[in-house]
Amino acid sequence: MTAIYQDPQRPVAERVADLLARMTPEEKFAQMHAFWLILSADGDHRERSDLSDSFSGAGQLNDLNARLRRGVGQITRPLGTHVVDAREGVRAANRLQKTLMEETRLGIPALFHEECLVGLLCKEATLFPSPLNYASTWDPALIEQVAAAIGEEARSTGCRQGLAPVLDVSRDVRWGRTEETFGEDPWLVGLMATHFVRGLQGEKRDLLATLKHYVGHSFSEGGRNHAPVHLGFCELNDTFLLPFEMAVKLANAGSVMPAYHDIDNQPSHSDAFLLTTLLRERWGFDGIIVADYGGVSLLHQHHGVARDATESAALAFNAGLDIELPKDDCAQHLAEAVDRGLMTMEKVDEIVARLLTEKFRLGLFEQPYADENRISLQSAHARQLARETATRSITLLENNGTLPLKPTQRVAVIGPTADDPLALLSGYSFPVHLIISDMQDQAAQVATPLQGLREALGEAQVSYARGCHIIEKRMAGAPVFPGDSAGKPMQQSPVSQDTSLIAEAVALAQNSDVVVACVGDLAGLFQSGTVGEGSDTDSLALPGVQQQLLAALVATGKPVVVTLTGGRPYHLGGLEDRVAALLVAWAPGQEGGHALADVLTGRAEPAGRLVLSVPKSAGAMPYYYNHKLKSGGTPFAFHFGARYPFGYGKTWTTFAYGPLSLAQTQTPVAQGTIEATLTLTNSGQRAGSEVVQLYVRDRVASMVRPVQELKAFQRVSLAPGETARLTFFLPTDMLNFTSREGERIVEPGEFELQVGASSGDIRQRAVVELTGETRQLPSQWRMLSHCEVAHGQ
Repeated sequence: MTAIYQDPQRPVAERVADLLARMTPEEKFAQMHAFWLILSADGDHRERSDLSDSFSGAGQLNDLNARLRRGVGQITRPLGTHVVDAREGVRAANRLQKTLMEETRLGIPALFHEECLVGLLCKEATLFPSPLNYASTWDPALIEQVAAAIGEEARSTGCRQGLAPVLDVSRDVRWGRTEETFGEDPWLVGLMATHFVRGLQGEKRDLLATLKHYVGHSFSEGGRNHAPVHLGFCELNDTFLLPFEMAVKLANAGSVMPAYHDIDNQPSHSDAFLLTTLLRERWGFDGIIVADYGGVSLLHQHHGVARDATESAALAFNAGLDIELPKDDCAQHLAEAVDRGLMTMEKVDEIVARLLTEKFRLGLFEQPYADENRISLQSAHARQLARETATRSITLLENNGTLPLKPTQRVAVIGPTADDPLALLSGYSFPVHLIISDMQDQAAQVATPLQGLREALGEAQVSYARGCHIIEKRMAGAPVFPGDSAGKPMQQSPVSQDTSLIAEAVALAQNSDVVVACVGDLAGLFQSGTVGEGSDTDSLALPGVQQQLLAALVATGKPVVVTLTGGRPYHLGGLEDRVAALLVAWAPGQEGGHALADVLTGRAEPAGRLVLSVPKSAGAMPYYYNHKLKSGGTPFAFHFGARYPFGYGKTWTTFAYGPLSLAQTQTPVAQGTIEATLTLTNSGQRAGSEVVQLYVRDRVASMVRPVQELKAFQRVSLAPGETARLTFFLPTDMLNFTSREGERIVEPGEFELQVGASSGDIRQRAVVELTGETRQLPSQWRMLSHCEVAHGQ
């Protein structure tokens, strides 16, 4: 007779209850952690030797085969851990799954997870641009398509949980993980994240997106990895929780990952208010909460809020955690935690029920295996999306008329990032991620700027010189910036100080008509690069001797076009006013070289707009456009502010903004909608697009409010002389903030609407008054604005 839990026709709740009743305590504990293994198609699986074991507190697995017979909750990154052909990797994962399905007492499948932020973390998967690029397109629908393509590649390899997207709101670009964010505006981050989740999970939520890092991780002390966060709940809710709330309520996100840091002395991995009260009870989140790698161990190893691994496990699981990743460093002590009275079997049953519910929902019991003959990587559609995203994210900051390049010009391509495939990739792309394990992948699918320009202009028109190195030898565990390195003695920084290649570059520049200088940084985790997780900085000067190279090139008198790639904004040491043009391409992924060539030659417009303010100096940190009036000090500090503001970006043409008019100058607080209209005209000589941005300033409030906040935007493409009429619809709910009682409220009063080309280029203003009484928002409040565009008006 078929057991109830094995019958796919029965309701999920019945299947869960039946299976849970059959499980021993040991089988339940096994579902609450993962194994991190190097899998083999012959079944000879072994534990991964992890360079970060001293950080995560990992121990050796004892009798792996015996422990696998009890089952396991998840398998950590079966294809993303080492260099393995996808077909072989899927075959090995299927072999392990077969063991769990057929050689364990109950046949509970494992859930396989992978990193999915900039593409599936897997050999030969499509290498998409960074989240900074995603957001710089200002096109949420495009990013939903990108995430859907990533999800397709993930599903085809058996991955059913992706550790993405990152919802951290940038506050200090010294932080190495700035490259993983959607920028510094919480609503824009939430909007992009919502569309990414929808794309990755699909309509059926048959792949779980994982919102991270919950919450406030990006506002760490000094922009340092894992450092404490100093926030009260009002600001935490308004800025850092908002994107998570949007992705949970609007996109039904399937998983959440807590962050490593503490907020006001409370570590996130043991914060019952954030993990249970807010997330589950108030927001209605119904997915699973997974630990960040080693995050449970840090409760006793670093935070000192537990005596040992047993106490750490109890703290985290009692607070709301469902599964420990990437291994079972603390979960292996769950039986002891129950014996010591630190947690109950009722709590264990509650957690395991949630984990089993997701496995049933995902269909793992019916379809536990991936088809090795139907793996889909690097499809033409995925490559096209990668190129389109890269192209549309490139942002033009300066141009004296040198761009677009002319077909007859002799172009000298110079710089350390001009022909380095890894320079176009993020830290969580497969080839870069391998560096921390001292492994290499050739990244042959990456088109560099040099390759792109040679294809676009012809070999004869393009010459090349490296000019300098950023890091001459990429390797794991190489400290880049001042600070300690996991308690080990400091090594010498691998960032190159060699200037011997500059002279050759200068000579090449002198024999050219125009110079394309390719500079930036190198992503690399834990100080194996100059940006990325654990690769924080104390300076916004270009790493190494790139500033000297640029100065020498500018001194030749030739027009120098600077293309800046990487994971954070850098300044050019005052050369911004002397270069012929400056473009920011962030980490544009495998198609980045083609994208840059398309924009440099004028085949495509520079359509990107900044989602990070470009600060004047590191001394301005933390800096973000939506600061409070007093953020700059009194008097304003001379170093405060941004050279290029949030939302900024030049195009090949110009636009004229007509007057801003309101359908009504008064709108009720309760269920009101502000309707604002203006015209936009392409006043230049070329076709192009503008991202019209609507900001709001609360003139008088019961709490201190930012100087401006983005509430709506719309991209409009116009031919020369063409005019369009834009009508924005802004729900009054979106004018909320958090009261001292911890509730989202909307107050009556005057609000200034600001419409313009960036946060620093406001073209039109109008004032609307909200009438009525202060309103506490319900759980399902209106989070989205929209715009209607009528051409030819």
